[in-house]
Amino acid sequence: MGAMSDAKKAYRLLRRALASRAAVQRVRRRLADAPPHPEGHYQVAVYFADGAVNMYQMRQWYRPLAALAKHRPVVVLARQATGAERLLEEDAPPVAFVPTVRDLERFIAKQDIRVVLYVNQNTRNFQMFRYGRRWHVFINHGESDKMYMTTNQYKAYDYALVAGQAARDRLSRTLWDYDVDERTIEIGRPQADHYSGTLPYTPDDRTVVLYAPTWEGDRPSAHYGSIASHGETLVNELLATGRHRVIYRPHPRSGVVDGAYGSAHKRIVAAIAAANAADSSAQHVYDHGADLGWQLSAADVAIVDISAMVYDRLAAGRPLMITRPSDERASIDTKGYLADCEWLTVDGARDIVAEVERVRADEAAVARLTMWVQHYFGDTTPGVATAKFHDAIEQLFEEWERWHAHEVGTVVTDEDDDDEEGDEEEI
Repeated sequence: MGAMSDAKKAYRLLRRALASRAAVQRVRRRLADAPPHPEGHYQVAVYFADGAVNMYQMRQWYRPLAALAKHRPVVVLARQATGAERLLEEDAPPVAFVPTVRDLERFIAKQDIRVVLYVNQNTRNFQMFRYGRRWHVFINHGESDKMYMTTNQYKAYDYALVAGQAARDRLSRTLWDYDVDERTIEIGRPQADHYSGTLPYTPDDRTVVLYAPTWEGDRPSAHYGSIASHGETLVNELLATGRHRVIYRPHPRSGVVDGAYGSAHKRIVAAIAAANAADSSAQHVYDHGADLGWQLSAADVAIVDISAMVYDRLAAGRPLMITRPSDERASIDTKGYLADCEWLTVDGARDIVAEVERVRADEAAVARLTMWVQHYFGDTTPGVATAKFHDAIEQLFEEWERWHAHEVGTVVTDEDDDDEEGDEEEI
């Protein structure tokens, strides 16, 4: 059995390596046919060291970055071929494919990059941190109360752009010797100013319910996913009424760790297809597209797991419920919104129709929601968050100019041509 298992692992690794090598070749061919990047042009870089599986972390920033690029030219530094390929296919900013450290060095040596933005905590971010004389800024890929939002890795960045006071409070409670006032800048939720996509159905008198669960998690403390515990039940109950329209948007990694979780996801997809086949006017939606925005604004009620989707929906200021993790080992921050939210238990999922009506009509629930929206995102008036984002970037440029002025007339180099461990092309 051991030899068989080893052989299967070796086969999977070989397939992955061959697929990656093919992706590298496709990306290089595509870029070879494109005009070269103008030298000295880009001033802001987004560092993305992940592959296609984590594209959701980048997609939500496409439109805010496009608006920023009108003032400060933006480029994405893509380290993995599958991620670069997807970026080139989608509505992303310009892409520089830099799989090796030497590629990275050569590209940034020809640009005027002063601010580097990071959407996640990939360990390869460390390879970019070696370059000084530019600000390294964590912008994250969403707002939430997950443990991820208070990792000590925040200290590795010069600054962090955060949504609002809730984020600052969270970091202050958790991190030792971290000057939150000095190293964080509030920007609200600029993505909410750029909701994308069009409705894939014709609106009618049905109550629209968005169910957007996260994946199963890779450790007990992060077992937030509800597809297997809540999802099948609540979706089937809503499909059966004839009065509701379900938008099912699962996390793209659903089922990557737990096969049973993936199977439950497939059954939900099949149930939605069957309901649409039985009644074409139902127009239930299995949503796995790149656009995120129309779902948040169109749904009358949203049901989400503990994830960034809680706060994506919260920024819309409309009714939502949070699934209570069925695994008691899951870590829950009870000092923020989750201490006062509308929980949906496993038992409550069986009575989801009544629960949906309750959160829409309960005046106390609506008032609590309004208060928490302000706490997490500040002023959610359209356009305000985008203005804050642009102001934050300009603040960083002004700070860069002040430090640069100290070095006028002094030659300073912080990059060298030495290779480092791990400087191999992604294959």
